[in-house]
Amino acid sequence: MSLTYDELRETMELTLWAAQLLAQSGAEASVVERVVHRLGTGMGGDWLDVFLSPNAVTISISSGNEFRTRTRRIVAAPVNLTTLAEIAALSRRTKRLRLSREEIRAELQRVSAQAPVYNRWVIVGAIGLACGAFSQLFGGDGAALLIAWIAASGAMLMRQQLTRMYFNPILVTIVTAFVAGSIASVLALSGITATSRAALASSVLLLVPGVALINGAEDLIKGYVVTGLARAVQGGLISLAIAIGLLTAITVFGGQGL
Repeated sequence: MSLTYDELRETMELTLWAAQLLAQSGAEASVVERVVHRLGTGMGGDWLDVFLSPNAVTISISSGNEFRTRTRRIVAAPVNLTTLAEIAALSRRTKRLRLSREEIRAELQRVSAQAPVYNRWVIVGAIGLACGAFSQLFGGDGAALLIAWIAASGAMLMRQQLTRMYFNPILVTIVTAFVAGSIASVLALSGITATSRAALASSVLLLVPGVALINGAEDLIKGYVVTGLARAVQGGLISLAIAIGLLTAITVFGGQGL
């Protein structure tokens, strides 16, 4: 049974909203396409075509002899795997249980408004501990773990604050790497560790753009060339920003001989 004009319009709005949330939360192109297609057909659409670009998502949906096409901009947002999982689960429930559009809208509103699973201090502590653990993988001693933990935690606090102030992501990365490198250099130069390089290298690992690089590779392999190249370039720029911030910190605080 074909959808009415209003039903098709609302279906388009909901699928576009879901696609935007997925793209902003770090989903690769094939996941966005698959999940949104399942959601749209679960609401009664005959077919959906999804095109994901680095800054926008475009969807065409058809039902009977009618079709609609719309585009929505994608804004920068942190990776959120909880959002990905919940929207994917919503699309499966919609396909299986034929959820109403009102139920889907309420669920998308809930997902959009949900608070982070962990508060900022838990994240700061966990990030610092993770970077400290990496220092042990690099052959660092106990003091190197402590230095990396302190430096990465301080850098994460700075990153959170700058992100809340909507600074440019590249600038945020440079400043965060500078803070991490500065703290690590000062503590390492005090002589409390014999493995200062491990501490210094580990302190900036919170900034490594793992999701962007992995998704970029996945998109290229699966044929989403434009999105894959954009994510690969983004990952390269962030890596360069890390190097600039860390090199500046080492130069300023005299850590070249570490």
